Amino acid sequence: MKFGAYIFPTDYSIAPAELGQAMEERGFESVFFTEHTHIPAGRITPYAVSEELPREYHDVLDPFVALAAVAAVTERLRLGTGVCLVVEHHPITLAKTVATLDVVSGGRVLLGVGAGWNREEMANHCTDPSRRFKLMRERIEAMKRIWTEDEASYHGEFVDFDPIWQWPKPVQRPHPPVLLGNNPRNALRRVVRYADGWMPMSVDPDTFPDRIQELNEMADEAGRGPLPVTVFDAPPAADAVAQFEEWGVDRCIFALPPAPAASVLPRLDAQARIIEQFA
Repeated sequence: MKFGAYIFPTDYSIAPAELGQAMEERGFESVFFTEHTHIPAGRITPYAVSEELPREYHDVLDPFVALAAVAAVTERLRLGTGVCLVVEHHPITLAKTVATLDVVSGGRVLLGVGAGWNREEMANHCTDPSRRFKLMRERIEAMKRIWTEDEASYHGEFVDFDPIWQWPKPVQRPHPPVLLGNNPRNALRRVVRYADGWMPMSVDPDTFPDRIQELNEMADEAGRGPLPVTVFDAPPAADAVAQFEEWGVDRCIFALPPAPAASVLPRLDAQARIIEQFA
């Protein structure tokens, strides 16, 4: 079992570099930073968790810049996005950003991806919310070609470019793992088709084991073998982790508050004590 933690990094929370060092010292495998480019002031899309959208959603730092700061002061900690909203990025530019971070970090990127939930936010990026999943797939497929081919091209409905040259190529081969953060029933089909792992959030314990088995069966039928499962926002409790481990989960990601070091470090210490039980 691998362990990580995620946070909304902001200008009022623990600094990314300080957090990265603290996590590496405590035995965490990975850190994940969230992403929202902005939050529309006239948002209509409801927030599923509560009536009010927390402040950190519109205050969050750019995840790739923040992860680069972590890379500069750590040696082993893996650098994840949880999640990168691919439908709000141009794939050629995003491919360069991800590859650059992978190079400067020595091959430590975990690219968690998602299509997002905030329809007004997507619309401001000229994305039709009803087509966002196909758009995300095409952009991920295009990026994989850029990362793995010397002269990459892609011709889809939303992404279309003739052969291009782009370096650097990622250190990780064939490319950084793409972890799809998606929960609906057809999420597993998407994972098998164009991702390298599944990263669901807030899983239902009554159905989750069956879904993992279904994912493995689908991956086996596609000739891809077992695909790793990461539980995002996992409960920070040893019994919950033990259950996930029994079900075949590869990684648990705990939550950290967008708060100063005085609040975050004790939380890390408590999570580290859980990690020690599974060493």
